[in-house]
Amino acid sequence: MERSVSKSKFKPRSLEYFREIESTGEPLIITDRGRPVLKIMPFTKDIGEKVAKLRNVIIKYDKPDEPVAAKDWEDLK
Repeated sequence: MERSVSKSKFKPRSLEYFREIESTGEPLIITDRGRPVLKIMPFTKDIGEKVAKLRNVIIKYDKPDEPVAAKDWEDLK
């Protein structure tokens, strides 16, 4: 489960949170008035697995000017 912390609690302890994220690899959600606004996560260069999921996803592209449906984005997660 992703942890979350408010902006006001994050600010004075930001370096401590950064070190924790680096060591555990777990992301941290920053909230503003209870609403998630930022997600801090470790940087990774290897995106091969994520790109591989997208290969051959589009079989036929009938309407290139039409927006992609929200359900289609959810299916890729």
